[in-house]
Amino acid sequence: MSTVNFDQLLLNNAEFLKPFAVTLTRDHEVAKDLLQETMYRALANKEKYNVGTNIKAWLYTIMRNIFINNYRRKAKQNTIFDSTPNEFLLNYNQVTTTNAAEGALKMKDIQVAIHKLPEIFRNPFMLYFEGYKYHEIAGMLTEPLGTIKSRIHFARKLLKEQLNRY
Repeated sequence: MSTVNFDQLLLNNAEFLKPFAVTLTRDHEVAKDLLQETMYRALANKEKYNVGTNIKAWLYTIMRNIFINNYRRKAKQNTIFDSTPNEFLLNYNQVTTTNAAEGALKMKDIQVAIHKLPEIFRNPFMLYFEGYKYHEIAGMLTEPLGTIKSRIHFARKLLKEQLNRY
């Protein structure tokens, strides 16, 4: 295929690429850049085009690959800029440890709050907390499903009020 024929084939199919570029980028200006890059790559790689193959599919593939590569490149470039003078700590591998005593105190407060709940709310809540499903709890306590859901909801609400400092 001659260069003139190939160029004319590209120009005839460029209009079909514009909506696809807008769909990918969701920005008209970026879509124009993507279309221009696609056309450039197609011209630069015209020897790779096999005569008789679907030119639209070939151009769509080029455009999609450019978009994906640009997206991956931007994702890798997203870095956090720290303007503090302690730049040497930016990539420093820091290890955090949990405070077991603080966690134990919180759990103790939570357990006390659960035991302060009225029994009508505490029993369904504890069963739910242990991993039972709503319908299983309803069967165990011989209560309607809606009642069980309501009681668990109110138990959570009461616990939130009691534990609002956390």
